Amino acid sequence: MNGTVPAIEVINVSRIYGEGSEEARTVALAGVSFSIDRGEFVAIIGPSGSGKSTLLNLIGGLDRPSSGTVKIDGVDISAIPNSELARIRNRKIGFVFQSFNLVGRLTALENVEVPLLIADISREEMHRRAREQLDALGLSSKTDRKPTQLSGGEQQRVAVARALASDPLIILGDEPTGNLDTKSTEVMVGIFKRLNEELGKTIVVITHNPEVAARTRKVISIRDGKIQEIREN
Repeated sequence: MNGTVPAIEVINVSRIYGEGSEEARTVALAGVSFSIDRGEFVAIIGPSGSGKSTLLNLIGGLDRPSSGTVKIDGVDISAIPNSELARIRNRKIGFVFQSFNLVGRLTALENVEVPLLIADISREEMHRRAREQLDALGLSSKTDRKPTQLSGGEQQRVAVARALASDPLIILGDEPTGNLDTKSTEVMVGIFKRLNEELGKTIVVITHNPEVAARTRKVISIRDGKIQEIREN
C-alpha cells in the first residue's frame, strides 16, 4: 500500500509449547508468514486447535514466538523488553475478546477508561475520551451501568469502546461475536466495518462464523499450525 510499512508482519513464526521429546511438545504454529497492510479488515479462520488464538496472541504481544519475527508497525516485538512491549501493546493495539473481559465492579465508562490509566492525560480528558467512544457506539445512556446491567451486545460494544480508547492502529478480535445472537452479531460486524472503512483501523478477527468472515476483505485460513490459504473477498 503506497510503500508504507505493513501494520502487521509475521515472518516464519513458530510456537512450540513444552520441552524435551517430540511427544512432550505441542507445535501450535509452524513457520507461519504473512503481512497485513494498514487499513485491512482480515478474518483468521480454522478448526479448533488449528493455532488461531496462538497466532492472535503473538500478534497482540500477549505471547512470544519460539522462533521467527512478529512486527507491529515496523517494530519487531518478538524480543523487546516487557516494558517496551507493554507500551506498544497499549498504544498500538486494542483487544476485543469473546467473553468481553469487562471488570464487573466498574461502570461502562470506567471500563473504557482502563487502558487510559497509564496515559499521560488528565482525568477530565480521560472521561471525555471514554464518553466519546461510548457515544459513538450508541451507549450514551449506559455510561453508569455495570456489566451485569447490560445485554451481551451492549457489553461487547463497551469492550469495543475500550479497545478504541487509546486510538490504536490495530484492533484484534478473538471470536468477538462468539457469545452474541444473530442480531447482535450483525450489529458488531457493522461496527467493525465502519471502524475499518471510516476510521481506517486495521482489524483482525478470529471467527468460526462464515458470515462474519465473508464480510472482511481478506481471509487467512489456518490448519494444524500452518497457513492453508490466503484469499481476498
